[in-house]
Amino acid sequence: MNSKLWIHRALSMCLVVAMIATYSMVALAGSEKVAGELIVTGKTVNGETPVVTVNGETAKTGRSVFSSSTIATPDNASAIINMGRAGKIELAPNTTLTVTFSEKGISGDLLSGKVTVLGASNNVGIKTADGNIVELTAGESATTAGKAAQQDDDDDDKGGGAWWAWALVFGGAAAGIVWAATSSDNNIALGGSGTVVSPNR
Repeated sequence: MNSKLWIHRALSMCLVVAMIATYSMVALAGSEKVAGELIVTGKTVNGETPVVTVNGETAKTGRSVFSSSTIATPDNASAIINMGRAGKIELAPNTTLTVTFSEKGISGDLLSGKVTVLGASNNVGIKTADGNIVELTAGESATTAGKAAQQDDDDDDKGGGAWWAWALVFGGAAAGIVWAATSSDNNIALGGSGTVVSPNR
């Protein structure tokens, strides 16, 4: 009788181990859900760190953000969503964005405000209010009206214009000196016509 009891117990234990091993392999084979990290910046009137909303719930820095989440920022805060290898985007104040992402890339539906791509492995597709999809690379922004102009390019243009202005000023000055030297028949008087006294007499 004892031998039958031990055989039943050993067989039951083997079945339990087999079931645990099978279920753990199924769990590991399932698709892993990619999460992003939320970083909130800005200050309130009281000096406290402001909050944003994720799917209608208030959220602070450090909260996990999953694909198909809707993030809304107030007028005194901006938010950065770091999605690891997929990339990183920034939401300006007064922005509402439904973001979809995976390890392969990022896309989103911009309901209001402005979104800027800080870094991405692939182009980021943002659907604007008029239904068009704008492709953004790192450093580019989109508003509900479409792709926003880059501020860096404007600054470079202004710097280029200032450089040309200085080049014209110095060129004009050099031309004036050359003209003055050549138009006086090479009679350039340096110094006065006073008497020179030698120190050794």
